[in-house]
Amino acid sequence: MNLDLQKQWSKNPKLIASLSILWLLLISWLAFFWNVGNISIIDETEPLFAEASRQMVATGDWITPYYNGVTRFDKPILIYWLQALAFSIFGVNEWAVRLPSTLSAFGLTCLGFYTLRYFGVNPFQNSSRKLSNSLRQQELWYSAFIGASLIALNPLTIAWGRTGVSDSLLTACIGGGLMSFFIAYATNQHKTIWYIAFYILIGLAALTKGPVGIVLPAAIALIFLFYVGNLKPVFREMKLLWGIFIILLINVPWYALAIWRNGESFINSFFGYHNVERFTTVVNHHAGPWYIYFPVLLVGFAPWSLYLPLAVAETRFWQRRYWQKIPRSTHLGLFLTIWLVIVFLFFSVAVTKRPNYILPLIPATAMLVGMMWSSYLTNPQPQKNDPGLVLSGLVNVAALSGLAIALYHLTSLIGSDPLTPDLIPALERSNLAIQGSIIWAVTALIAAIMIVMRKSPWLWLPNLIGFLTLLIVVMMPASFLIDRVRQQPLRELSALAVQVRQPKEQLVMLGFEKPSVVYYTKQPVKFIQNNETIEQYIESQKQSWLLISPEDKLRQLGLSTNISESIGKSGAYQLLRVKKSG
Repeated sequence: MNLDLQKQWSKNPKLIASLSILWLLLISWLAFFWNVGNISIIDETEPLFAEASRQMVATGDWITPYYNGVTRFDKPILIYWLQALAFSIFGVNEWAVRLPSTLSAFGLTCLGFYTLRYFGVNPFQNSSRKLSNSLRQQELWYSAFIGASLIALNPLTIAWGRTGVSDSLLTACIGGGLMSFFIAYATNQHKTIWYIAFYILIGLAALTKGPVGIVLPAAIALIFLFYVGNLKPVFREMKLLWGIFIILLINVPWYALAIWRNGESFINSFFGYHNVERFTTVVNHHAGPWYIYFPVLLVGFAPWSLYLPLAVAETRFWQRRYWQKIPRSTHLGLFLTIWLVIVFLFFSVAVTKRPNYILPLIPATAMLVGMMWSSYLTNPQPQKNDPGLVLSGLVNVAALSGLAIALYHLTSLIGSDPLTPDLIPALERSNLAIQGSIIWAVTALIAAIMIVMRKSPWLWLPNLIGFLTLLIVVMMPASFLIDRVRQQPLRELSALAVQVRQPKEQLVMLGFEKPSVVYYTKQPVKFIQNNETIEQYIESQKQSWLLISPEDKLRQLGLSTNISESIGKSGAYQLLRVKKSG
């Protein structure tokens, strides 16, 4: 089989290139673009970005982002600029909100394919097997196909690649910058251009999320160069002064204008609160133990994370002397391992912890696992089940079986939410959990059969097919179902509030802060958390106002029908007009 593939690889390079483009377009469309504009803006974070970008277009102020009448300095300006630009071209809609994220994820997938296509060979496997040039080319193509697929087709990348926040853009800038650095490091062709791309991308990363966009790539590159003993020669060829100039040129204008316009409030909020405090203290109740990112990576990169320990071990990163002797072009596995470890440790040390923080390590993990599978697939020796691969495969079978069981009992495992009372009944009627259970059970069975038949090097294939099937059959319909019961009620009442609102009437939301209401009503909303505060607000008002609230909060409040009028109801929420009594 390998010999036949080898002949095809050497005889039909144009066909392989065409299939590569089609494959990248297909998996990217499924993962990032398919129905991306048909899901409502998702509370809690996405509407903060969407509304700030919308106001940027509405007000013409492209320096200071605002949300709900106050400045928003959570992130630098790049994501707001890109969303605002999309609004200006395509109108204010969900598709435009998410376009920067989808394009970022797509670009990262393509660059990952390119990097693996030229450098995705494990030097240990290559030297021990004495690969011919044609078989080496086949291994590179396998690395590119599988690695790019894993970059796109995993839960973390799909979730944030389809969400209008800054994480996908940051990951693309950091990941693309690091890949550009390695390409420049490993090749003699267009070396200066690739180093410039590295500087531009990490400069854009800093304009996306601040200093971390420079600190992480710089730390990874420095530690890698020190480990392989190439600090001095690479520093000479990188033209660091030009690089610093490029990064400053990208960042200084906006940062200077933001400080000039907003002064100390910007410095304290952005640098103090959203950078220093997020790293040293718990912000917005996002705490977690030091080991929290182990389960996050296990689930967020599933099912491929089950093979990550083996993929890292395959690099033999501990054999420093060997790595220092071999050509630069063979260093990709070591570079990816250092990339993975540094990002993981950095955010594990940080006190504030959120699942999306480790998104920048996903490209490295995907490429490492892709290289591992490729080395097994192109083994010219008779295929024998490697003990490490068999063990990982058995864990894979067990994990998929457990997931199938969990999905079968999903509705009894998840708790009820008063804001989405229809979720569990809707899930039960849809049978989506049952379908997901069947998909993973069948995938586990096929994987088990392949292990028995001594075909472990092909275990990636049923996992890939199973994940794609789950994405199409379960995940996409589930996203519509969740949108219908969670976000659509707020969207409907927001539209109704806009229709019935009288001049100077204020819109108030009681009990929960749902920023999507601000985005969909396109007006300021006053958020009040408890009944005691709302009672004080009622007493202070001299004219009528609109109130959106969960029904249980309204029952606790006990508003008199003399001062309140029900206007509409959707899901767990009600819209009322409240007027001054007497």
